[in-house]
Amino acid sequence: MISSLAFNILIAPADLWIVVVYIAGVVALGFYAGIHQARNKTEGSNYFLAGSTLTWPVIGLAMFAANISTVHLVSLAESAYKFGLVYGNFEWMAGFTLILLSLFFAPLYLRSRVPTLPDYLERRYNRHCRDVLAFFSLVSAIVIHIGVALYTASWVLCGILGIDPHAALGGTNALFFFIIVLGLITGVYTTFGGLLAVVWTESVQTVILLAGAVAITVAGYVAIGGWSELAHTLATQPHPAAGTAADIPASTERFLHMARHAGDPGGLPWYSILLGYPVLGIWYWCCDQTIVQRVLAAKDERNARLGPLFCSFIKILPVFLFVLPGVLCVALVQKGYFHGEAPKTAADTYTFLVTHMLPVGLKGLVIAAMLSAAMQTCSAALNSSATLFAYDIVKRWWPATPDHKLVVIGKITTVVATILAIALSPIFGHYTTIIEGINKLISYIAPPITAVFLAGVFWKKASGKAAFITLITGASLGALVFYLDWTKLYQGDFMLTAFGLLVICLSILILGSFVFPEPLKEEARLLVWESWREPLRNPLQGNFLTDYRFLSALVLITFAVLYYIFR
Repeated sequence: MISSLAFNILIAPADLWIVVVYIAGVVALGFYAGIHQARNKTEGSNYFLAGSTLTWPVIGLAMFAANISTVHLVSLAESAYKFGLVYGNFEWMAGFTLILLSLFFAPLYLRSRVPTLPDYLERRYNRHCRDVLAFFSLVSAIVIHIGVALYTASWVLCGILGIDPHAALGGTNALFFFIIVLGLITGVYTTFGGLLAVVWTESVQTVILLAGAVAITVAGYVAIGGWSELAHTLATQPHPAAGTAADIPASTERFLHMARHAGDPGGLPWYSILLGYPVLGIWYWCCDQTIVQRVLAAKDERNARLGPLFCSFIKILPVFLFVLPGVLCVALVQKGYFHGEAPKTAADTYTFLVTHMLPVGLKGLVIAAMLSAAMQTCSAALNSSATLFAYDIVKRWWPATPDHKLVVIGKITTVVATILAIALSPIFGHYTTIIEGINKLISYIAPPITAVFLAGVFWKKASGKAAFITLITGASLGALVFYLDWTKLYQGDFMLTAFGLLVICLSILILGSFVFPEPLKEEARLLVWESWREPLRNPLQGNFLTDYRFLSALVLITFAVLYYIFR
């Protein structure tokens, strides 16, 4: 019963009011988006793709917002408290895959105005490939995007309110109770407002999220006394939790370095990142409906290209705003800044910093940002799930279904997806850290999809039958590896496992295309490049400062310099 709980709330009443008012504002904005669309007689294209009106600033912010979740605030700080900046590789490596989206994938998607990526696979290959991708896209949206966000946000709420996650609350445990509450709130405004509600709320939430993260980083940086003092403290002091946690290294000397050697306690040597991340990144940033849907809703090809590049520049920030706070926390504890106090576990790092370093008002803002991160990820994935089900299942089997019925079906799908995500979200409690769990799941799902899209975009001889065999075989192998990992029969380097699965899938696809050759369909000619140089030959669009080729080179150089500095 709720009355039997002992609340040890770690924030002031004013902070709680900030959180409540913020959530109410987000829901109101979502409903206003729904009303706005209703006044304009919204049909399917508006509900699912915002009427194909999005410009590059909105696309970039919305992609970043859909990617950023409470996972980044909590689990990246957790991993940094344990191992330093090494998990920041998942943020900076994204910049390179966003270049691929801008240069090679986005133009092909915009040529045929496909509403979903499974629809692209049908036009490029066949209907069977579409069906397989639609199924896995639904699974990934519900489990990887929505489930993990709800789980992490609910864990944070339990910590802030001082409630044991396993205590009884509302007829269930506290963790699951908050999962239900957050899931229902997000599902309501997403169901009513469609993608326009998602994009509007994401744009606002991203600003709040970054403001809260900046406050934490600046407060920690000022408290430690600058970068030189941070580096000196880490290089000369042992890890404060090394004696109580077996998986935390004793030395923090390499905590500010991104490139690690084999055997590093972080478990991410440089060659694993180099080989494994592109497998995960190409699927996530170039082939995943939840992320790419913002590009599909672009006003034109120019905006579809520039949006991902804008997002790539924003992706510089998470290392400093989400990962670095965990390292700062280690150094501050080493110096005794918290008078002998330290996070109870690494998972409590970000919550510990919020409650110990920020004044009243700012605490509420940061907590609101953490909740907004979860809500925006959920809302993005819910709308993508609705789009996938409406277009790739209902429209696929009943092509005469009118747009207004698709909208109704999409809203029902949003409700069902919310319920499924709530039920499946506790799966992430199985893993050592949440970010480990999410990346392991992606490494088992991504390889066959990455292989099929790469071949589809760059190789005209890739056949539909070979692609279908690759998807089925790759999915089966991924499920097998997931089972082995879940039961702890095999727990190797998951990044190298993803690379190995990609090599197998590409081999199957290439061999299958020669064994089962097919002529390139007429409608598929616009969906595959004649050569990799073709998308780079377009005339200059505007001035060179807004030309995607110049900006792609600038992104490449920027991230190369960052890696050199933090090598």
